[in-house]
Formats: sequence, C-alpha cells, structure tokens
Amino acid sequence: MALADPVRRSILRRLAKSDARVTDLAAAFPISLNSVSKHIRLLERARLVERRVSGREHFIRFTPEPLTKAQQWIESQQAFWTSRLQAIDDLLTAEDAAQGPALTREIRHAGDS
Repeated sequence: MALADPVRRSILRRLAKSDARVTDLAAAFPISLNSVSKHIRLLERARLVERRVSGREHFIRFTPEPLTKAQQWIESQQAFWTSRLQAIDDLLTAEDAAQGPALTREIRHAGDS
C-alpha cells in the first residue's frame, strides 16, 4: 500500500538521492503541504522513511531496509516456485517419454477405424 501511490514513489526516489526537508519535498508536487505530510506519515508507518526534527525543520530520510527484506522474500519465493515448477515439468516430460510408444500405437489404431 505504501508504494501504491505515485506521489509516495516519487518521494522515495527523491529521498534515495539525499535527505530532504518536508517543505522541500512538498515543493515538488502540485498538492498541499498537508497532503504531502500525509503521504510521508504513511511512508513512516511502513518504515520506509524516518523523520528527524531540528528546531522547526523536519528532515526525512529514506530507509531501504524494509524494501531489501521484501526483495529477499520475493527472491526466495521465486526460487522455491521455480524449482517446484521445474520438478513438475521434469515429471510430465518423463511421463510423456514413457507413454510415447503406447500413445503412438493408440493414435495409429484410432486412425484405422
């Protein structure tokens, strides 16, 4: 959900370059400061950004660790399912090879009728 909105993805792209003040982030969008702040709060809840307050300034920093963990999980799932699908393919290929001569005879006899 945190990455579903293009504004939040854009905020993260900007923060990947360097930390930024909330006001500087907001200046890049045709929406209100309040709206950008809501997007930032959602990113904070997802732990994709951290806020540091210095006086009246709020600085936002990108924290990529949650994305790294998600990527690692996706890669493990991909490896698991790739191996499972390969096992099914190998099994079906072996089954087809074993039935090959019998299927060929059945097809010939069916054509004789």
